[in-house]
Amino acid sequence: MKVTVFGIGYVGLVQAAVLADVGHDVMCIDIDEQKVENLKKGNIPIFEPGLTSLVQQNYEAGRLHFTTDAKAGVAHGAIQFIAVGTPPDEDGSADLKYVTAVARTIAEHMTERKVVIDKSTVPVGTADKVREVMTETLRKRGSDVAFDVVSNPEFLKEGAAVADCMRPERIVLGTDNKDVIEPLRELYEPFNRNHDRMILMDIRSAELTKYAANCMLATKISFMNEISNLAEMLGADIEKVRQGIGSDSRIGYHFIYPGCGYGGSCFPKDVQALIRTAEHIGYQPKLLQAVEQVNNQQKYKLTQFIKHHFANDVKGKTFALWGLAFKPNTDDMREASSRVLMETLWELGASVQAYDPEAMAEAQRIYGQRADLKLMGTKEAALQDADALVICTEWQNFRAPDFDAIKAALKQPVIFDGRNLFDPERLQARGFTYYGIGRGASIKPVI
Repeated sequence: MKVTVFGIGYVGLVQAAVLADVGHDVMCIDIDEQKVENLKKGNIPIFEPGLTSLVQQNYEAGRLHFTTDAKAGVAHGAIQFIAVGTPPDEDGSADLKYVTAVARTIAEHMTERKVVIDKSTVPVGTADKVREVMTETLRKRGSDVAFDVVSNPEFLKEGAAVADCMRPERIVLGTDNKDVIEPLRELYEPFNRNHDRMILMDIRSAELTKYAANCMLATKISFMNEISNLAEMLGADIEKVRQGIGSDSRIGYHFIYPGCGYGGSCFPKDVQALIRTAEHIGYQPKLLQAVEQVNNQQKYKLTQFIKHHFANDVKGKTFALWGLAFKPNTDDMREASSRVLMETLWELGASVQAYDPEAMAEAQRIYGQRADLKLMGTKEAALQDADALVICTEWQNFRAPDFDAIKAALKQPVIFDGRNLFDPERLQARGFTYYGIGRGASIKPVI
């Protein structure tokens, strides 16, 4: 099938590459000329395992194309994906200007029926806005070309997006026209052969499904962070609590890891956007508001530990930081806990020596050159002459370090672990002062 994807960001590029890999003829459209030229040369703007080779192979095979020519893109595909960004507006609601701009562009150039698929994460009612924009644009052209609007939300995890796209758990399709179901089945047939993963529903339900999924996962994380704070004050160990509740099949082990807060491009933005949607229709989403509040507070947890340990005097001290990305297997630092930590430490007069396997360039882009930030080439280099080690991201190669080397490199053997990678008793037996999230090891119970 001939498919066009507007927007070569995280979602659009992964979806386009995977569709091309199964044999579809995919044209990607973006207004950023430099990005388009870089992709043609095999330079991928994001780090995602498996994506670079997938893009290069399918581009060289002629199944994946990149261009800034929107008219050519509209002419190319019977199916038109909208996969542009929906950044938060000033009030936290999703900004739909890029979505509606693409809808207008499609309507300006289309000469035959198109199926327009909202792949971007968009609020409930966006399909109606897309339809209105396209209808008005066609009316001004004096054209009555038919089109359909479908909601097809993505459920990709950064760091595993290619695998998630190739082997989706579900393919949610929201449509009010049964006639588009067959071409959509043909589009997704290569991913649907083992068993039927397609879930058909009305458009508004599909739009809400995406937000509900991300908000549920964010809720689990904030819940565990709330319980971890209780565990810490009560002298309990949240890791034992996690294992105890995770063994219950109704709860499960996924997304119940306490830590120093969630980040990324999805959870913070989507929780905020659903809160604003609820408020707009006169409903107070108390649980979602609490999820956001707990997460915002949790991002200061490591700073609280640091201030406690150093008796509120960190001016002039240097901290080794392992992990800049908001999660492993990505270079994405959007809403990352590391940013809150660093910026707070800088305000207090401290310096940071940071290392991340993939996000160093992104940190350089965000913060530029500054005297209180050194980006180190290895995790070992970040430790040299630092006053303590702080961990913000649970990269695999942080899990079993040489603790003797850590102890020798640091001015004092102190670890602030925002992801609970290590066992407190083992660390204390080695002579470390260890602060974990909800471990109850370094903070005395209040009762």
